[in-house]
Amino acid sequence: MSELFIDVIGWIGGAMVVLAYFLISSGKTTAKSVFFQFLNLAGSVFLIINTYAKEAYPSAVVNVIWVGIALYGFFRIWKK
Repeated sequence: MSELFIDVIGWIGGAMVVLAYFLISSGKTTAKSVFFQFLNLAGSVFLIINTYAKEAYPSAVVNVIWVGIALYGFFRIWKK
């Protein structure tokens, strides 16, 4: 993958995770929102791609855990 693509994916992923946090913090959404969980999941996947490519393994692991949390959130939403 090209360096530019990896950087763009990282910036988009970071923006998605920060947007999700802002929406929760401002009360514009809830943890039960599919949109919130999607932002966390997709943003973390993008950050995994970026951090793995940059060999920032601790950050990659944190984002793998974050994906797990987002998947758990989706599971709880769909279970209801």
